[in-house]
Amino acid sequence: MLFGLDGVEIGLIIVFLCLFGSILSGFPVAFAIGGSAIISFGIIAALDTGGLLIHQAIDKNAPEYAALLSEGVRAEAISVFRYPDLPRIAEPVFVQGWETALDRNVSFIVNRINERVLAGASIETLLAVLMFVLMGITLERSKIANDLLTTMARVFGPLPGGLAVSVVVVGAFLAASTGIVGATVVTMGLLSLPTMLRNGYSPEIATGVIAASGTLGQIIPPSIVIVLLGTLAGDLYSAAQENRAILAGCTDALTYLGEPAVVSVGTLFQAALLPGILLALLYAGYAFCYALLNPSKAPAVEMGAANAEPIARSEAFTWFLFAPVGLVVGLILLMQVNVIGSQNFTVDSFTDAGEAASLRTNVSPECQASMIELHGQEAWDAAVAEQSAIAEAGGVQQSVRLTPEELEAAVAEKVAAAAPIGTGIAITMLFFAMMFALARGVSPSASPVPLIVGSAGILLMALIDVLAVFPTTSPGTTLVYMALPIAMILYGATFAARRLGANDLIRVVFPPLVLIVAVLGSILGGITNPTPAAALGAGGAIMLAAYRKLQDEGRSPRIVLITSFAIVIMILLGTNFDMRMNIDDVAFENVFAFVVAQAAYLYAMFGLLFSCYVLWSYGVLSPVVRETAKVTSMVFTILIGSQLLNLVVISFGGEHYIQQFLRSFDNEWTVFLIVMLVLFILGFVLDFLEIIYIVIPIVGPVIYGGTMDPKWVTIMIAVNLQTSFLTPPFGFALFYLRGVAPKEVTTGHIYRGVLPFVLIQVAGLGLLAAFPGVVTILPNLIGN
Repeated sequence: MLFGLDGVEIGLIIVFLCLFGSILSGFPVAFAIGGSAIISFGIIAALDTGGLLIHQAIDKNAPEYAALLSEGVRAEAISVFRYPDLPRIAEPVFVQGWETALDRNVSFIVNRINERVLAGASIETLLAVLMFVLMGITLERSKIANDLLTTMARVFGPLPGGLAVSVVVVGAFLAASTGIVGATVVTMGLLSLPTMLRNGYSPEIATGVIAASGTLGQIIPPSIVIVLLGTLAGDLYSAAQENRAILAGCTDALTYLGEPAVVSVGTLFQAALLPGILLALLYAGYAFCYALLNPSKAPAVEMGAANAEPIARSEAFTWFLFAPVGLVVGLILLMQVNVIGSQNFTVDSFTDAGEAASLRTNVSPECQASMIELHGQEAWDAAVAEQSAIAEAGGVQQSVRLTPEELEAAVAEKVAAAAPIGTGIAITMLFFAMMFALARGVSPSASPVPLIVGSAGILLMALIDVLAVFPTTSPGTTLVYMALPIAMILYGATFAARRLGANDLIRVVFPPLVLIVAVLGSILGGITNPTPAAALGAGGAIMLAAYRKLQDEGRSPRIVLITSFAIVIMILLGTNFDMRMNIDDVAFENVFAFVVAQAAYLYAMFGLLFSCYVLWSYGVLSPVVRETAKVTSMVFTILIGSQLLNLVVISFGGEHYIQQFLRSFDNEWTVFLIVMLVLFILGFVLDFLEIIYIVIPIVGPVIYGGTMDPKWVTIMIAVNLQTSFLTPPFGFALFYLRGVAPKEVTTGHIYRGVLPFVLIQVAGLGLLAAFPGVVTILPNLIGN
């Protein structure tokens, strides 16, 4: 054996040396990966042909091997790592010759490109990458980050470490809107670092908080890392659990687990939200505590008021804290007592089908033993009892069509049980009530009459909804009843919007916040999947950038505002009227609503095209499109190149060899810690794209094939990579910041400043490991 190493081990070393060498050569990474695959395959094939690569495989004809099988040990569990004393045979790494491996690789890569890149089911999710990149780059190029930083500095500046806290807040905003680490670090470095240094901040705390805040784009959704990792994790988890079920003697994962082995990108967004917020809070808390202990290195800075009118402390607490919290708590309490709730009276024309047993019990004895080991004897006995009861009742109850009388009775029962106030109307009233409260808070000396009129309209709307609007009332009739309170609310909202617009904090924060909430809310709430939500974010970012550009140039942004209003009209009409025009009996109000919605749609398209024209005419759209094309092309090229590299590793048995090594450990936690350590080290030299597409497919079948929650595993990987990108001396975020930092800020300053945040990241990983509920609570509450 060459150098006393197994041929497969040498092959793996050659692959990684070629990969690292090609990346360090300065050649574009997207092409370097594919090139390293071709070069490494050629080297391995040449060495194998020369007889220099010898693989020591277990002799499956040996009596010792047969004895292990007779003892009940599965063939998949027998490896040179677990049973090093078994007899072995020497064979080349390409058992059938490198020509056969090459032919198989070429065929496989063609099929895989067609399946995953051109026509695969995952292409729709991967399109979200394009949209999120477009959204992030558009917001980055439009001075929105500058406005956010200036305004947040005015709000937090007077506090100890206020500028550092404002950087964390803005970093979280940019992370949620761009999802690109490099863009966030560079933007924050250019905008905030000179300001912090000018106001007496030490280079260490300034650079540390900027680099750490920039990496939040790795974890706070919508994150490109989560999108790419999620599309891969879903496939790996499904396949790994199917293999796990087969090894357990069961037919499929659904039988063995009692639930489908599925994890989606939307679910991972839900899982990533709280960890991302937790890390941002830990960063801000450290900055504040650091300033308390070292006031000279992070002084309080008065940056000017964010509001033209002085506000008393009591008024601020009343209108900015107590009133909003009281409104939200009141809404929740009214929902608990069914005063507010769904007024939907639609019933199924068929009865519900009977439920099957909680676990499948018609399984083989081997599968039964495995299921009892997994779920416990009590759960198995309960499933057996459920199945017995179902069998005695003649099997699972089938769904049957209701008679007209039964259908009418079911509708009447649902109408009688409906809440007096609909959820949609209640949320609308809450939105305007909070708007009036905030408007009163930002301008307490202004006349309260318009706000009182608007508030009276809210109360009148609630009264009419209780007394005159019922679940069976048509949307058109409801609109007629609500005409007066709507007019009163809009009258008050007009004055409230003007007052809120005079407040810099609300004027600057509200538009991107609405965009982020719209994108994330539609995904986290299960309304849509990431791709349409990303398209909404990209369109909203273009309109937001056009609005800002028109304001800067002294032109009226009326068309963009009306476009936003048209989109709101479409949403309201779509949720309250039946837009189906292909049914036999279409009410006049639905036809009218359809015509209005169609007109709003056409105007919204016009407004979006107009926004694109505005950005193009001012030279903003062209560089945004070029940069978006560059980033997405790199992503997809890396996807293809990584497939080539993975196939090379698979062709000489490298993937199987690594997985055997990991499976040789009996403790699942040991395997996971080894994988996390390897990913952390690789994060020094590989970008997240290379790690996701090259390393995760190799180790994924092992870490996703155990009992750990796949959502928790994926988020832990994302946070681990975030830590790696922040750790000296090779962290990518540090190089991004070094490139834009002034000359007086040395590399030593950056390294010393970022170390506490690395420790915070490690502590965050420890918290997620100790309390996995932080990751799983939102997906469990919201659902898919």
